[in-house]
Amino acid sequence: MARKKRYLTATMADSYVKTIGPTAAPFTHYWRIVAHLHNGKTEVFWGHTTSIKEAAAKEALTQQAAKRHGWKGFDFEVVELSEQ
Repeated sequence: MARKKRYLTATMADSYVKTIGPTAAPFTHYWRIVAHLHNGKTEVFWGHTTSIKEAAAKEALTQQAAKRHGWKGFDFEVVELSEQ
């Protein structure tokens, strides 16, 4: 039998709300990277994972990406998804 599809919501510290779904995937956390570029602009990258450990591992990869792409800096944030 197929899993029930559900909607998941992430609310970030800056009040940004991201809704994911409908999905049957076992996502538990949402991550967001805001890359600060040298020209004053920003780029946003995001995704969802099935564990906090997997989401936290993205931060180490982000540090490498910041060096490789020459970002001025970045903000990395992980929040738990809630089911609606």
